[in-house]
Amino acid sequence: MLTVLYEDNHCLAVNKPARLLTMGDSTGDESLVDQAREYIREKYHKPGQVFVGVVHRLDRPVSGVVLLARTSKGAARLSEQFREGSVTKVYQALVTGSGPLEPVTWRDWLLKDEIRNTVRCVAEGTPGARESILSVRPLGRPGQHTLVEVCPLTGRSHQIRVQLSHHRLPIVGDAKYGSTEPFREGCIALHAAALTFRHPTREETITVAAPLPNSWR
Repeated sequence: MLTVLYEDNHCLAVNKPARLLTMGDSTGDESLVDQAREYIREKYHKPGQVFVGVVHRLDRPVSGVVLLARTSKGAARLSEQFREGSVTKVYQALVTGSGPLEPVTWRDWLLKDEIRNTVRCVAEGTPGARESILSVRPLGRPGQHTLVEVCPLTGRSHQIRVQLSHHRLPIVGDAKYGSTEPFREGCIALHAAALTFRHPTREETITVAAPLPNSWR
């Protein structure tokens, strides 16, 4: 069932559960976009194909805020904000190990392997590598783990997962990037907690937040 966090004529922000695709792929599994289309169709009695614009995505094993567009104008203007880096994204992650004692900002260079759909940190100047900036703030230390707030200041594929792992703080459950600890099946301990953006048609800044999943507790 779709959990709506914010809605108006141009925007639809929802809370994506882990294990759900943001949009369809070759698996044919149901996606968040499928659920959003059905929600709009039923609520507003819209016949035919319902427009839902995808302006950013979350990886399948990640939960939290996803912003969708209900109009083509909204989709174009929101997509531009993501491209220019003016959207503020705040995540929470449970990582293995002792994280930083104070807020830090990491600058790394990431290179994506398109065939394997994996990303790795490489030396500056490596052909095809892109600079990636991540702000990290410690929130607590439960047991042998650290709960951190992370804000990506660039929008690279798998950026949070790769940079945390590179700095010896793999996200719990993220076997793809170095974790040896289990989490919920098909999930990793990474949650998109909040998103701040400019409304596409009004002079208004909007922040949408999603609580941590109950399973984290």
